[in-house]
This record gives sequence, structure tokens and C-alpha cells, in this order.
Amino acid sequence: MIVVHHLNDSRSQRVLWLLEELELPYEVAHYQRNPKTLLAPAELRSIHPLGKAPVLEDGAVRVAETGAIVDHLIEAHGQGRLRPERGTEEARRYVYWTHYAEGSAMPPLLLNLVFAQLPKRVPALIRPLVRSISEKTQTSFVDPQIATHAAFWEASLAASGWFAGDSFTAADVMMSFPVETAAARALDLARYPNLATFLKAIHARPAYQRALERGGAYAYA
Repeated sequence: MIVVHHLNDSRSQRVLWLLEELELPYEVAHYQRNPKTLLAPAELRSIHPLGKAPVLEDGAVRVAETGAIVDHLIEAHGQGRLRPERGTEEARRYVYWTHYAEGSAMPPLLLNLVFAQLPKRVPALIRPLVRSISEKTQTSFVDPQIATHAAFWEASLAASGWFAGDSFTAADVMMSFPVETAAARALDLARYPNLATFLKAIHARPAYQRALERGGAYAYA
């Protein structure tokens, strides 16, 4: 049996969605963030030393990191589904986007979250100074980085509406979290019609809706 160790409002929602797309049976072990710190609970450390989600158990196999989990599910259970034919240009793009989603797209979005939260986590006496530094860093560095990535996504979706070719693949599952996070925190989607269309398309997929039912409340949907 496949078990997903799932944290609310996290990357692990993508794993539930992919499992639904592949129509695989699975169980969900639910974990909730601390509402004040937004950190994962300590119980997750008994599953993985870093104490982060998602972690997938597939029989005797245990896999962490969303991209590695997606690769495992596609290779072990995909039966050729949700990935382009090997050796094609679409396959090259598929590999690129599945790695880019975490390797390049998420770091500026994490910085966006850190600098937004930082003034709330310091003593009141220095809060105005920290807020000023955070806002200047956001506007001078973080926001331009996110805008650069968003423009790249927008252009990449122009041809077909999907990231790795003419049809939906697991690369779109991987890219969903950066796009959803950016839309929620940093972007005016009126300026990015292709991104808006992409989000509308993935949110309408029956498998996506089923994953929401299994995973529970998800802020970025």
C-alpha cells in the first residue's frame, strides 16, 4: 500500500494529485503546521530526519522530496502515462521543468515568505527597522526575481498551455505549486493570462478535486 505523509498547505498536495491522476490506491497520514510558526510538527521527524513533507512509502520503499517522489511514481506505476516519449524534445522539457520547479522556481518564493514573516517574529522594539529592511529587500531583489520567473512561465505556456509539450504531464503537477504560490503571494494574474488559464485548467481536473478531498484544506487552490 502507498502511504503519503501529508502536511497541510504544502508541496505534498501535488503527490496526492499525481496519485489521483494515476488512479492508484493510497492512504494519507495527515500532519498540521503550527499555526504560529507555520512549521511542520515534530512527529514528522520520526518519518524523515529533516521532519518535512512529503514522504512517500510504497511498500518497502520510502522516498522524500517531491521531485523524487514524482519520478518514483511515474517510473514504478506510470506505465508510460503523464510523461512524454523518451528521447523527444518534449521529454527533455519534461525533465527540465520537473527539476526547475524546486531548484529555481521556489527559492525566491521562499524568500518572499521569509521576509514577509520576519517583522512578525522579532521584538517590538526593533520591528520598524526589520520591517523597513524586509520591505526594501522584497522590492529591490525578491519581487524582481519572482517577476522574471513569472514572465518565463507565461512565455513557456504560450504554445500549448502546458509546460512540457502539447499535453498535460507530471511536469505540470510539479509546476503547480510554484505557480499557485506566486499567484497567492506575489502576482497580479491579470498581467499573466497564460498562468491564469493554467491554474483554471489544473483546478478543474477531476483528479485535482479528488486530491483536495483527500488532503483537506489547501490555501493555494
